[in-house]
Amino acid sequence: MDEVPPPAVVAVDPRLLVREQGFAGYITEFKRRVKGGELGSMPVIAALIIIFVVFQLANSRFLSADNLTNIGYYLAGAGLLSIGLVFVLLLGEIDLSVASVSGLSAAIFATFTTTHGMNLWLAALLVVVIGVLIGAFHGFFLAKIGVPAFVVTLAGFLGWNGFMLWLLRKTGSISIADKGPIHYMDQTSFFMNSSIAGAYILATIGVALFLGTALVDQGRRRKAGVPYRATSEIVLRTVLLAIVAYGVAIVLNNSRGVPNALVLFLVVLVISDFVVRRTTFGRKVFALGGSLEASRRAGINVPAIQIAVFAIAGGFAALGGLFLAGQIETANTQAGTGNVLMLAIAAAVIGGTSLFGGRGSVWSALIGGLVIESIQTGLNLLNMDTSIQYMITAAVLLAAVIIDSVSRRTQRTSGRA
Repeated sequence: MDEVPPPAVVAVDPRLLVREQGFAGYITEFKRRVKGGELGSMPVIAALIIIFVVFQLANSRFLSADNLTNIGYYLAGAGLLSIGLVFVLLLGEIDLSVASVSGLSAAIFATFTTTHGMNLWLAALLVVVIGVLIGAFHGFFLAKIGVPAFVVTLAGFLGWNGFMLWLLRKTGSISIADKGPIHYMDQTSFFMNSSIAGAYILATIGVALFLGTALVDQGRRRKAGVPYRATSEIVLRTVLLAIVAYGVAIVLNNSRGVPNALVLFLVVLVISDFVVRRTTFGRKVFALGGSLEASRRAGINVPAIQIAVFAIAGGFAALGGLFLAGQIETANTQAGTGNVLMLAIAAAVIGGTSLFGGRGSVWSALIGGLVIESIQTGLNLLNMDTSIQYMITAAVLLAAVIIDSVSRRTQRTSGRA
């Protein structure tokens, strides 16, 4: 006798629950999400809290202002690579070339500016354009020829790394002047020249932007006659964000202020989040990740979206390469090698973006980057060997993938996938 499948869980808009039940609505929605396997970013945030507590108990310098400033600064470069990878992962694909593209971009920038004397800003723009074209090149073979992304980008990983080595074959490295765009990416550059007001201005802008966006969204949804967040909930969320934002500002001001690299990274993150969540293009990316065939039947130009996504990943790889080069003010043959690729992918996955496509957020690049950078910094403070860092990061990555797999299975069982 065939087993009767369990009844599907009826989706209830959390906005309606909160409006009808008040604070109890949050609890009801939380239970529903956990039961249905919709864990979101809860596991990684819990892991981040545990990491902070463990390392602070092991070394009191971990949560010092200087150390937290360094964490914020160093996550920017790899974080940009992770943003591009989030777009690709949302398609259910992978890009193994981003680290090599980042290294090549640094080498091209150094060649343009140091060797040939090109204007720094123009060189940076050209390098990003080259990264976009490289990504589109990879996407073309996937979308038009049908070559698996794994194979195309693996070839890119090898080929672009070889091109970088060829460019730097004479000297092995080229110094980059601490001027122009590179100056805003190095360790000595802080928002408003380390002014105390700078951090508070950024916190105020962030909170005001969140509140304004929430109110506009509320008005738009109310006008359309669909569920919307209650004003009290928006105020509560804004207050919580303000506590976090001004708390971070106070901590960073106790050191050197807010690194410009972190500011630029957050600006790019906000813009990318808008593109993913608020534009037709972003919805099409999610649709392709959910079902390629269904997207094609719905009239979506699948090849165009695939090429565009890989072009975006290439552009972010090039931009990230400039950030990473700015950290050492040098383009050398080690750029984009080592564990750069693995950490960029790990950050996106640990942050909550699914390897199976169709689910995730660009904020994964920030959250996952914080986890990885915190682990590395904490272990460095404890004088742990690099091998230990790799093993712990691998364990965290494996845990993130397991949680994602279990979550998807739970959603299918409950009829929500």
